[in-house]
Amino acid sequence: MRFKRSGDRWRPLKVASLLTAAALGVGAMPAVSSADPSVGPRVETFVLPVGTPTPTPTELESGEGLQQLERAASEAGGPRNALETVGSAAGYAAKSAKPSAVGAALPAASGKTAAAPAGLAYPDPPRSMSLQECKDHMGGDAKYYLKSRFSVCTALQITQVWISSRGRAGTSSLTFYIRGSVPKETSRTINFDWDVTDFVKVGNPPTSGLTYTVKSDLPKTWPARVRVNYGGTTPNAKSYDQLARMRPAHFTHTVTVAPGQGNSGRTDLVEAIYEPTISGKLPPGWLGDSQGGKPFMMAPRWDAAPYLKNSTGGGTPAKRGAASFAYLGFLHYSTKVTAPERGVAQHIKSVFTNPSRTKPTNPAKKVAGQEPKYPLHRIVADAARHDRNRQLAVADCKRYFGPRYSENNTKDCDEFPFASTYEGAAEFEYTGDVMKNNYSVLPVNKKQNGDAGTLLKSFYAKNRIIDGMEDGFVVQID
Repeated sequence: MRFKRSGDRWRPLKVASLLTAAALGVGAMPAVSSADPSVGPRVETFVLPVGTPTPTPTELESGEGLQQLERAASEAGGPRNALETVGSAAGYAAKSAKPSAVGAALPAASGKTAAAPAGLAYPDPPRSMSLQECKDHMGGDAKYYLKSRFSVCTALQITQVWISSRGRAGTSSLTFYIRGSVPKETSRTINFDWDVTDFVKVGNPPTSGLTYTVKSDLPKTWPARVRVNYGGTTPNAKSYDQLARMRPAHFTHTVTVAPGQGNSGRTDLVEAIYEPTISGKLPPGWLGDSQGGKPFMMAPRWDAAPYLKNSTGGGTPAKRGAASFAYLGFLHYSTKVTAPERGVAQHIKSVFTNPSRTKPTNPAKKVAGQEPKYPLHRIVADAARHDRNRQLAVADCKRYFGPRYSENNTKDCDEFPFASTYEGAAEFEYTGDVMKNNYSVLPVNKKQNGDAGTLLKSFYAKNRIIDGMEDGFVVQID
């Protein structure tokens, strides 16, 4: 694989100077003799976005095909870290400026009606993903598909251009799809499903001798010394032709981290980077740089927080906690007439669309929680700060809407950002590095406010949102 280290990125090397018109046997350049020891049959490898067209022999001979591949490879060689990454992994490599594809709004987080509040709960996040789902969301600008914090995927296309010593060109291409999932809410094992598909050849390149090496581990963990158990397999030491004949070429690699090894006190948090190295070994006699590259990364993590599910392991301490991925959570609220949280959703929507018109007065108001760059962070440990958030919000409801804002106990004072986040009303008092009055309060229907709070607590629990700045979530309103 042709990669060049540049900061924290792996970029494909430029190949225009290597694949000249002479090497291709076209144009006015003199023909290259196959006996010339400085020129032999060559292979140039490009790591590309999924779906990049394979150039035709005519396009390769004209030079346009190589330029197309170079442009696509340059796009693929950008930052490998998803924009939505949180925690320690967020600083491991440069973040993409483009958002990942994210899962659609869960089937109405507001699916329960006000008439049936007893069973009100946030929907269970998906924990599996089909290969077709991953394919449907790859390509274009999205390098990752974040279906949930327990189901993510990425993909990369590898295309080789084969140039014989007589200047004849051929190509071979395939795609690696990698899906990460945590199958159960009590599982500390993460499955990484590898699928190798979309085999395309032009001409007759000797792909039986092209062998791929895939090394998958956790090159970085926080804390540094963590015992990791690996299982299963990856598409390692397989030739292009072997993989093409498998139909399907499917492999499952597992990664497990036991509790009791983490940081963050009682949270027992272990963060990591899953960053496979992929390289290709060329057939004998063919020239080309087979140096390995690390074209993608994922951010798994494990916790055993006492305030989240499976905190005791069902009586088995070695099974405490669970795994997830260190990507933002997405809380979905609805403004639909049937939504039990409707009043709160409408309030948040007004904060996002017209923040300066909300109370307390602040013409420059811009609250967190709307976009990945400015997420919300859950409060668990600091009960006093939670209470202070609520105290200031209620005081402002009285100030701006009168001491009888509750209208005979039919309305509650709703605040956004939520009192259960570090970005709540008291943020300025605790940090001093944010503007005052950078939040909103509004009296809303008491029942709807209570139901919204029930859904929020359920969202925290089901998505394993942990306390502090090592995690985060945003709110989406429909």
